[in-house]
Amino acid sequence: MKFGHFDDVKKEYVISNPRTPYPWINYLGTQEFFSLISNTAGGYSFYKDARLRRITRYRYNNVPIDMGGRYFYIKDGETIWNPGWSPVKTELDFYECRHGMGYTIITGKKNGLKAEATFFVPQNYNGEVQQVVLTNESSEEKTFSFFSFAEWCLWDAQDDCTNFQRNFSTGRVEVVGSTIYHKTEYRDRRDHFAFYTVNDEIDGYDTDRDSFIGLYNGFHNPQAVEAGKANNSFADGWSPIASHYKKITLAPGESKTLVFILGYVEMPVDKKFEADGVTINKEKALAMIEQYNTPEKVAAGLEELKATWDRLLSVINVDTPDDKVNRMVNIWNQYQCMVTFNLSRSASYFESGIGRGMGFRDSNQDILGFVHQIPDRARQRIIDIASTQLPDGGCYHQYQPLTKKGNSDIGGDFSDDPLWMILSVSAYIKETGDWSILDEMVPYDNDESKAKPMLDHLKVSFYHVINNLGPHGLPLAMRADWNDCINLSCYSDTPGESFQTYTNPKFAAEGGYSKVAESVMVATLFTYTGPNYVSILKHLGKDDEAAAAQAEIDKMKKNVMESAFDGDWFLRAYDSTGAKMGSKECEEGKIFIEPQGFAVMSEIGKDEG
Repeated sequence: MKFGHFDDVKKEYVISNPRTPYPWINYLGTQEFFSLISNTAGGYSFYKDARLRRITRYRYNNVPIDMGGRYFYIKDGETIWNPGWSPVKTELDFYECRHGMGYTIITGKKNGLKAEATFFVPQNYNGEVQQVVLTNESSEEKTFSFFSFAEWCLWDAQDDCTNFQRNFSTGRVEVVGSTIYHKTEYRDRRDHFAFYTVNDEIDGYDTDRDSFIGLYNGFHNPQAVEAGKANNSFADGWSPIASHYKKITLAPGESKTLVFILGYVEMPVDKKFEADGVTINKEKALAMIEQYNTPEKVAAGLEELKATWDRLLSVINVDTPDDKVNRMVNIWNQYQCMVTFNLSRSASYFESGIGRGMGFRDSNQDILGFVHQIPDRARQRIIDIASTQLPDGGCYHQYQPLTKKGNSDIGGDFSDDPLWMILSVSAYIKETGDWSILDEMVPYDNDESKAKPMLDHLKVSFYHVINNLGPHGLPLAMRADWNDCINLSCYSDTPGESFQTYTNPKFAAEGGYSKVAESVMVATLFTYTGPNYVSILKHLGKDDEAAAAQAEIDKMKKNVMESAFDGDWFLRAYDSTGAKMGSKECEEGKIFIEPQGFAVMSEIGKDEG
């Protein structure tokens, strides 16, 4: 069954059936404010950090799927529908979603009324702009009720899911004209707030979820929408929302454009409130609203965004006989690489953004895909990552993008992590010729007193592998290697504990991980990344250090051939009992692709045929 097609001219993917096999999503934002939006307008928004600055709620494991988003409800007579089909799921006369470069356009038609909603995050702007164009395509006048909807998250997405004793007391709002402010102040004095506004007079609003939806209703049948009017509810604790209500009449052929803005504001603590200490200072919010409060300003912002993506995608282009190759290389692969730079897989429909931040290995890997597009930002990202490294060359496996500090909840000792930084720094130098990054003073564990040149970070990364070898001279797997789901040395036998973050005390060795479990994948990754470090040393005239490093690479290749090649393919690992994994000698007899690829790229076994 076909659900859509590529529009190469507009650089868009066009979805014509809302019932996709799974929600098909787009990522909005390129700087500090980000949104995820599905083809039916589901998803959520956050500022910098999907956990610590979550702005709207989303329910990952809900049934039906993809519940929570930026919804527009239309009640036309007795018919209630959404431009994006969900969540009411009234059958539409026409539906289309266009996922473009940093924007999404969703169009729905029902009973002669057309609603086209455009969503994007402008450049240098901490907010999501949502423009809705309503057109009466029938031959008769139409009067209908129109509702917006967004559900506020209480900032820390993890706490929002668990700490009801606190959170049911913290929902606080202000409503001024057509703007609903989400300040969430109760014995808290944060330096931030959010708002949801529309550029027109409204006939009512709701800020209390139970009043709008109803205690036993759902997103698909909010009681305010069914009643055709708002309650003017005011949230005082519990679950705050933002919903605008407007009664609209359109003559045949007439259109009306509404511009909604979901925005985020930070204010110095001493300037957040007016003199009364209760009313928030709206100076920055009003300035943000002024930037995009007309269709003309929205059009200019969207054109600026498209021009930005045209520049990013123009750095590298290919022209091959295959249109599909051209499409993927010139548009969608590069777009995806930029998205992974922005979020580093910290937020999606499969990664909640709650249990982790940005990955150390992930973020270094991402550099390889986008460094040609934004080398200056790539340089800063490398420094941010390296600043979380530990003095012995180990790393926090993840770090929070808001604080840029290592995530101690996850910890470290993932054996492959340090090696990826050698690759990312090498890729940056190859792309830019900027050798000065090696002289940049970069702290360890975010401690400026421990700062050393970036070159030192590469050295401890390289030797972290050499200093942690197992009985076959292969790198210890430690907590995990590239595939965290292969539990080589860090299993937990206590329900509720994650093997990724738990070091089993049954292993008496220091650090709580096995001194027997070895990773062939990390061995081959070492032989692939190591020559980049050697080349850097040679370029700097450090010939003795280069020779010593090369000797370690040659020794590792020898160890791999002697202990990790079974005559047909390379093993995956030795597990925590010392048994082989991924060999023809194993009962399952299956091959793992990770060590094969890096072994081939580093030419292990080439001389042996």
